[in-house]
Amino acid sequence: MPQDLVSAAETAVADPPGGGDDIGRAWLAPALIAAFALAAMFAIAIAKGLPIRDPDARYVGSPLALIGVIAAVFIALDVGPRAYMRRKRSAGATSSPLAVLRERWFNRRGAIVLVALLSFYATYLSYRNLKSYIPFVTDADHDMGLLDLDRAMFFGQDPATFLHTVLGTGVAAQILSWVYLAFLTFVPVSLGVALIWSSNLRGGIFYVTTLSLCWLFGAASYYLIPAQGPIYAQPRLFTQLPETGVSRLQETLAEHRVEVLVNPDSTAAVQSVAAFASLHIAVVFAAALVAQLLGAQRMLRLGLWSLFALTGVATIYFGWHYLVDDLAGLAIGAAAVVLAARATGYAIPRPAWLRPAAQSRATAT
Repeated sequence: MPQDLVSAAETAVADPPGGGDDIGRAWLAPALIAAFALAAMFAIAIAKGLPIRDPDARYVGSPLALIGVIAAVFIALDVGPRAYMRRKRSAGATSSPLAVLRERWFNRRGAIVLVALLSFYATYLSYRNLKSYIPFVTDADHDMGLLDLDRAMFFGQDPATFLHTVLGTGVAAQILSWVYLAFLTFVPVSLGVALIWSSNLRGGIFYVTTLSLCWLFGAASYYLIPAQGPIYAQPRLFTQLPETGVSRLQETLAEHRVEVLVNPDSTAAVQSVAAFASLHIAVVFAAALVAQLLGAQRMLRLGLWSLFALTGVATIYFGWHYLVDDLAGLAIGAAAVVLAARATGYAIPRPAWLRPAAQSRATAT
């Protein structure tokens, strides 16, 4: 088992040429994004006299604490099996867990991972607060227009109603609820895999930069087309759904929105209702795309693409998003991957149909 864990850690993502610890200044990318996001958050908070809150603090103490716990678990899974295997192979080798910990993580790699995690948290903190500030910055509401667009794109039907009819409102609702809520764990766990368990540090920085850009672009999209989503604009479309974890979350978010709108200074909650664009779609699509580009193991890639497909269904089924929200999420995810690749020095292979004819023939031969 320890040897399997070491193997999994080393092969979760393949090392491309120039990968590993040779990342140059790529680690600056998530830090710069965090600085920009923090500046935007402080600017609006000061201009509107709004508080800055630690999102989800009432549930997990702090997202930073959750990320820290997950990072500690992954470091333990990285260090423990290595120390065991060293002790087994050679009695004279330095094999104590503390010695392996120092060797593996008390160095430049450890410092870069710490900066990446703190930068991610700063960007996420900014994103959640910027999302909370929307009703205080604009009173625009595009829900009715997006509902009409949904019906026009779906030949006069409400997409959610169609899914309820096709999939049913029993077992499907419970499964899709689990899929949707899995996102809350997926993000911090994926950070642990990308930055700690993978031997490809540049790939991990690429991934963190991609997620950070998703948060930043997502916050901007909320201000571009403010909307609450079908579940809040037309709740009658979802009355036949059973109680699920998602329905309880939707009720909680509605309550938090009211608390914040009544008096943002008297509550620790943040306003988290916004539809355009879907960040669930953007983040999971980007994660699947990054895994594909980095040559991750086949099972991981299939799992991520499956999660992406099911997440897309769940966002419409439960009324979190309109169809155009999901399409915008795809665009945000793709843009984040491309820009993150440029920022961290990853060359994204061009599709064969975009390559010059001579190059395509050379590749084929």
